[in-house]
Amino acid sequence: MGLSLFALAVGTFGIGTTEFVIMGLLPQVAAGLGVTEPEAGHLISAYALGVVVGAPLLAGLSVTLRRRTVLMALMATFAVGNLLSALAPGMDALMAIRFLTGLPHGAFFGAASVAGASMVDHAHRARAVSKVFLGLTVANVAGVPLGTLLGQALGWRATFASVGVVGLLAVAAVWAFVPDAAPAEGGRSALRHEVGALRHPQVLLSLGAVVFGFGAMFACYSYVTPMLTQVGGFSPSVVTLLLAVVGLGMTAGSVLGGRFADRAPLKTLCGCLVALAVVLATFPLTVGTPLLAVASLFGAGMFSLALGPAIQTRIMDIVGEAPTMASAAIQSASNVANSLGAWLGGLVIAAGFGLLAPALVGAVLALAGLAVLMVSGGLQVHARRLAREQEAVADGVVPVPA
Repeated sequence: MGLSLFALAVGTFGIGTTEFVIMGLLPQVAAGLGVTEPEAGHLISAYALGVVVGAPLLAGLSVTLRRRTVLMALMATFAVGNLLSALAPGMDALMAIRFLTGLPHGAFFGAASVAGASMVDHAHRARAVSKVFLGLTVANVAGVPLGTLLGQALGWRATFASVGVVGLLAVAAVWAFVPDAAPAEGGRSALRHEVGALRHPQVLLSLGAVVFGFGAMFACYSYVTPMLTQVGGFSPSVVTLLLAVVGLGMTAGSVLGGRFADRAPLKTLCGCLVALAVVLATFPLTVGTPLLAVASLFGAGMFSLALGPAIQTRIMDIVGEAPTMASAAIQSASNVANSLGAWLGGLVIAAGFGLLAPALVGAVLALAGLAVLMVSGGLQVHARRLAREQEAVADGVVPVPA
C-alpha cells in the first residue's frame, strides 16, 4: 500500500510542478518565444482551462475502464504534453499544447484519490488521500524551486522536458505498484450515475466551498511577492525562502488535514476556513515583522491545503458508489478558485486599496466558504431528521397523521 500511494504521489508531484513552475519561468519563456510577459502569462490560463474542461470530461469517459489503465493513460498524456512543450516552435503551438497538457490533470487527481481511498479501510481514507496529495505539496517545496533554477540555468525547455521524464517515471510506478481494479459495473448506467452525482445539492455546495476556500488562498498568494518586498521590506532572495515556508505549511496541512478529516470532514473544513480567515485578515499586521510573517505564511499554506483531503472525503461520503467525476470536479473547482482569487485580488489593487488588500479579500472569501458549508451542514441535519421521522413512521412508533 505504501508503494502504491508513493506511485500516485509521484504523479501528483509532476502535475503540481508543471502547473506552478511556469509562473517562475515567465521571463525566460517570453524572451525565448519573442512575446511580452503578460502574453506569456496566457499559458497559465490555457493550462487552467484545460484542467477545468478535462476533469469532468475525461473522468466521465473513463468510468467504464479499468482504474490502473486510466491512471497510466492520463499520466502518459501528461508526460507527452510536457515533452512536446519542450519542443514547441512558437507561442501559438505552446498555448495549444499547454491546454492539452492540462486536460488529464483533474481526472488524474480524481482517479488517484479514489484509488488511494480504496486501498485502505473506511476510517483511514482521508489519510490515504492526503498521501496522494503530498506529491502536490512537495512540488511546491522542491519541484517548483528546482524547476525554476533549472530553467534559469539551461532554459525553460529543459524544465518541461524534465517534468515529462517525471511523468514517464510515474507511469512506470503506477504500472508496477498500483493494484488494478475492475471498472464500474453497468456501462452507460454507471456513467449516468456519475453524472447524476454531480447534480447532488450537497456536492454542488461542497464544490462551492472549494471555490471560495481555495480562492481565499489564491487571492493573497497571487500577490504575495509584491506584498513581501514592497510592504514587508524583504529582499527577493528572502522571499524565495518565505515561499518555501508556504510550501512547508502546505505539506503539514495535507498530512494533518487527512488525520482530522478521517474523524470529522465537515468540522475539519469549517475549522480550517475559520483559521484561514483569521490568518489572512491579520496578514497586513504581521507582514512587516519577520517571525510573524513566517508564522502567517506557514499558517496560510497549512490551513488551505488541509481543505483538500477533507473536501475529498466529504464528497466521497456524499456520492457513495459514484465518486470518480465528483472527485475530478474538485480540481475544476480549484482552478476556478485560482482564477477567481487572482482576479478579485487584482481588482482591489487596481481600485487603489493597496497591495495588502488581497489578503482581506481572501479573508472574506474564506468566510463565504464557511457560510456555504454551514448551509450544507444545515441541510444535512435536516435530511437526517426527516429520515429518522420516516423510519419511526414506518416502524409504527409515530402515528401517521389522519
